[in-house]
Amino acid sequence: MQRQHDDCICDTLITADVLVTQDEHRRILEDAALAVRDGRILALGSRRDLAVFTAAERLDLGNALVMPGLVNAHTHVAMTFLRGVADDIPLMDWLNRHIFPREQRLTAEIVELGALLGCAEMTRTGTTAFADMYLIEDAVAKAVDLSGLRCLMGEVLFSFSSPAYAGVEEAIALVREQERRYRDHPRLKVAVMPHAVYTTTPEILVRCGELARELGAPLYLHLAETESETEACLSAHGKRPLAYCADLGLLGACTTIAHAVTLNEKELDLLARSKTCVAHNPKSNMKLASGVAPIAGMLARGILPGLGTDGPASNNSLNMFAEMSVCSLLHKVCGGDPTLCPAGTVLDMATLGSARALSWPELGRLCPGAPADLIALDLSSPNLLPLYEPISHLVYAASGQEVTLTMVGGRTLYRDGRYTCLDYPLLRKEALKLKRWVCEHA
Repeated sequence: MQRQHDDCICDTLITADVLVTQDEHRRILEDAALAVRDGRILALGSRRDLAVFTAAERLDLGNALVMPGLVNAHTHVAMTFLRGVADDIPLMDWLNRHIFPREQRLTAEIVELGALLGCAEMTRTGTTAFADMYLIEDAVAKAVDLSGLRCLMGEVLFSFSSPAYAGVEEAIALVREQERRYRDHPRLKVAVMPHAVYTTTPEILVRCGELARELGAPLYLHLAETESETEACLSAHGKRPLAYCADLGLLGACTTIAHAVTLNEKELDLLARSKTCVAHNPKSNMKLASGVAPIAGMLARGILPGLGTDGPASNNSLNMFAEMSVCSLLHKVCGGDPTLCPAGTVLDMATLGSARALSWPELGRLCPGAPADLIALDLSSPNLLPLYEPISHLVYAASGQEVTLTMVGGRTLYRDGRYTCLDYPLLRKEALKLKRWVCEHA
């Protein structure tokens, strides 16, 4: 048992049949209990050992599995408003013909509504923190603040204007102001997020790196997503995308690259040496036929990628349980090896690896002192019976619909079909505005 000997008072005492800790020893406890105080985990252990605690609230979950909340390493959460609008087409066609033209007409109301809907989806399916890159990101921040989730947010930076800024100088000033505004927020952090090599310039990327260092903020960008992107970078700059960014001084432990699909062996070595983080998005990469990221090569070099869904317009889901299953199966079949990306490794990616990709390493685990960001799954669900190996069920059998409890910082956001922070019936009605707006701007 782990607890403070002189302090047995807590805000909430949670008991459940199974507790998956994701701590440094990857312990799985049975007939377990977890004590929460001031938004953090005070103690965890057996139900019998923690019976000495006095709690203001007791949550006896019974036949349930409690685990860390999943961490989504890459989203454009507000793009729920474009879910299903433009499917089954190549990435650049998808972006240039269907996405960018609509996004140039975005309003803060549409972004906030789309983000609220995405937050509701993630809360329902067990995600407690996520990285988000989008336009009018202050509207996303409003949605996140209301939802109770955690978010590493970033205004996407282009070499051209957006609905949030007229030019690069205004964009840089906006990011600086956002970092100041949310600096002390307990659940929101700001990153510098240039969109990609092909939508920026060397000068903009250098300035983004300088801004990130000045603010002490993470740097986050799309990189090496498709072969066409790599060919364009070679044509324009004489270098492949990773080497191009390395020469601009952008790689490092505080940098996350989303996708990392077209990396060769030499580039994987560079990735490992620089300790640059990766956000892997298998479902989106499959849907857009972008390719398969060399995850086995990363793991062999000691790189634990984070796992993300990408946006709901290219996935078309924000469900991390679905992402875990697809991740493991994709790499097994592509590598011709059923031992690749085993369940435990994929769960590590969706928790610890994603937490690192968000530059938020205290997330993704349940241990004393860690934030009380946790979820519970109903083990009586038929697809989870019988239970032999909990990690196997989480990756291969669970759908996310078994989630009965979502908690962030000790605060319950979802319990047994009901949201505590969001007015979901009202949100459903408001979501009709998203469809009308998209149809009007077709």
